[in-house]
Amino acid sequence: MAGTKKPTHSSSTNPYITKGDGDEAVQAYIAAMLGWKRALGKHIDATIGKAFPEVRKQVRWNAPFYGKEDGWFLAMYCYKNYVQITFLTGSSLDPVPPKASKVEGTRYLDIHEDEPLDEEQLSSWVRQALELPGQKL
Repeated sequence: MAGTKKPTHSSSTNPYITKGDGDEAVQAYIAAMLGWKRALGKHIDATIGKAFPEVRKQVRWNAPFYGKEDGWFLAMYCYKNYVQITFLTGSSLDPVPPKASKVEGTRYLDIHEDEPLDEEQLSSWVRQALELPGQKL
């Protein structure tokens, strides 16, 4: 589009995206993901949408968030060598996502370039998170 400014990226390759509510803002973030991360972002987004078609979406702090009526349960962020999925209530999921956080209750899943997305596990975590109170931002 004429006049559309191309997104810039942090040193970790995370896109700088204007905050916004809804699918359009999240799709702008995914479109700005670099290289192999864009296809992975689309795959993550589609898997979440399939597991929970009524998912709420927003972009805050240059990251897409996924939620439900009472709050948010998941976010995504790009790093130089991987895409990180943040489970805001991850310590309550079974199995617990593999990477610990300094934030109580939060757990992470890092996905590197040659690692497949385990759709079944991600869908299970999304369904479990729907049963837990959402997080306020």
